[in-house]
Parts: sequence; C-alpha cells; structure tokens
Amino acid sequence: MATQPEDIAAPPLDRETLLQQARERAQLADFGDLWFLEPMDQLIAASNREGRLTADGHAAQTESIVKGLTSRLRMVEDIRRHPEILDEQVEVAGIILGLPRTGSTIFQRLLASAPGMTGIRWYEAQNFAPFPGEERGHPVERRAYAQAMIDGWLQVAPELASIHPLDPDAPDEEILILGQMFVSTMVEAMNFVPDFAGWLNDYDQSKGHADLKTILQYLQWQDPARRGRKWILKSPSNLPYAEMAAAAFPDALLIMTHRDPVQTVPSYVSMQAALYKLSATVSDHEVGAFWFPRLVDWMQRFEAARARIGEQRFVDIDYRQVAREPLAQAERVLSRMGIAVDAGMETVLNEFLAGNKREQRPTHDYAPERFGLDEEAIKRAFAAYRARYIG
Repeated sequence: MATQPEDIAAPPLDRETLLQQARERAQLADFGDLWFLEPMDQLIAASNREGRLTADGHAAQTESIVKGLTSRLRMVEDIRRHPEILDEQVEVAGIILGLPRTGSTIFQRLLASAPGMTGIRWYEAQNFAPFPGEERGHPVERRAYAQAMIDGWLQVAPELASIHPLDPDAPDEEILILGQMFVSTMVEAMNFVPDFAGWLNDYDQSKGHADLKTILQYLQWQDPARRGRKWILKSPSNLPYAEMAAAAFPDALLIMTHRDPVQTVPSYVSMQAALYKLSATVSDHEVGAFWFPRLVDWMQRFEAARARIGEQRFVDIDYRQVAREPLAQAERVLSRMGIAVDAGMETVLNEFLAGNKREQRPTHDYAPERFGLDEEAIKRAFAAYRARYIG
C-alpha cells in the first residue's frame, strides 16, 4: 500500500527554528524577557518524545507556537513605541475556576455580557497582538484567522460543536494566552504530553501571570472602550494552580463552579479525545487513562490551595442552580464584585441567555465506557468533593 502523506513522520520540533520563524513573520527580533525558553524547551522535548504528532498535528503545533512568539515580538515592539500601554489601569474583578465542564464557559460569557464588564475574546486569545496594518479597534484579519481555525477544527472533529461553543468574539480562557508562553494546561489539552504536565506541576508559573497582566493592559489599550470596565477571567487551569491566579490578581473574587464529577470527568475526557484528534494518534482509553488521574490531582491540589488562600476570596456556584436560575446566580456574583444589577442590566443578561441556550447546540454524548472510565471509581476518587459541594 502506498504511504499516505499523513503517515509520514513529522520532523522534530526545534527551538531555534521556531524562534526564527516568528522573527521572520514579525520582522522583529526582541522577545523581551526570555524566561519562557525553559518551559518551551520542556514542551519541545516532551512533544518530540511522546506527542505522536501527525503531519497535520506537527503543522498545527508549529503554528500555535510561532503565532504566540510572533504576538510577543509585536507586543514588545508596541510597548517600546507606546510606553503608555503600561499605564493602562486594568481591574480583574473575578476569576472563574473549577473542574472542566462545570458550566464555566456560559457563566463567564453571561457575566462578561453585563454592562461594565469585559473578557478576553477568543480571537484575541489566538493572536493578542494586532496584525500589521490593523486599524485600532477593527481587528478584521484576526477575526478571520480565528474563524478559519474554528472551521478547520470542526471539519476534523465536528463533535466539538456540541462540546464547547466556539465563537471568535465570545469571551474565552486566558489559558489560551498562557499556553503560548508554555505555562498552562492548554499545552497538555492540545498536545498529548504527560511528561510535560508532570513537569509543569512544580514549575514557578508566576512570570507567565506577570506577562498576562501586561497583555490585559495591551488588549485594553487596543480597545479604549474597555477602559473602566472590570475583567472576568476563567480557566480550569486555575484549579490546580489556584494560588498563582489568586496572587497575580489579589483583588479578584474567585468563583468556583461545581458539577458532579460523574458527569464532568467523562465529558472533559471526550473533549480531550476530540482535541487530540486534531493533531495526534491517541486512543480513547489512553485519553481516559491520562485525564482521570490528572483531574483527581487537580482537585487535590486545589483543596489544599483553597485552605491557604482563605474562604473569604471564594464564592461557590452550583451548575444545577445556574441551569434553574442563571440570572439570580449572575446577580450573586456581580453583587460580590460591587456591581449593582438594575432593570437595564437584567434586560441585557436576559437577552444574552435567550441567544445562548444549550439546546441551540448539538447533543454531547460522552458515555464513560468509551474511555475506559467507571462511574464508581469516579465517585470514590471525588468522594470528599462530592460530599462538600454536590450533596
């Protein structure tokens, strides 16, 4: 049988090649602080060793890394030309964390739709620096890039449409930006690199969050209409690394979304199986065997961190209550952040809810047996969590 192009082994990823591709794309050379090279090297080594990248996956991983490096080059240059970027006053009012698949996406978007609120848009997370010649406040080409990404993903893994609502302009996770600095769980979510995931657990990610704060200033400078608005961040990556986020944004309310792991674990594993399908050859059972204990570890890390952070920083949101009374739950959080909800804001929130119902997307099927998961094992592993938050 003739060898198909996708069966040809991809060349190994190489640090200097990737850096040079970014320099050529940006026509710039100054990356600023080079702290990111250490995690970048760790990812490259793990990806070459265990990533099982297809030819398409190699191209996608290369593009993901190069675009992040290119955005960094462009941001460093913009700050050199416009030092006032660093004078932007950014207020992160809330950070949503919790196990994946706990309704955090819709809840973030609901809060971000409130007057006086904002969030990182998906197209910004893909390219946080403007493209050359982009008119300030009119990122037409970045939106088109993001939409092309979404179209490509859905062609390869159409089930993603039922798992995560993909929209270039919708608020999404800062994990997508941190991942371009090689310090977030986005890396292991898009690339099957268990060794890197283990390494990241003990790595000091604080410089990534310091850069994230600068990037928020940069995004606000790009869109002056955001000045005076409060930012709402969100990522499951904040669960295992909660203290990092809490320290980076000390005034932010920590919003923990809750749903029974009996549903969330297989749902997230199915999402990971769909994402890995974009770039690698990993069986469903291998995905389950990696992510089930990984999620258990995330929760154990979080439980210890929450005790150190202090209960006063947290508000807990039950997935079931959001489904029953989303507006009331949004009002709970907004009031904790010092934002009064009047009739006008209720109208805006209700309009958002009317256009973002779960039934407007395909049904998501995530039978645990497909991934070698066992319901009783999930209950045992999350017994303390379920007793405290699920009941």
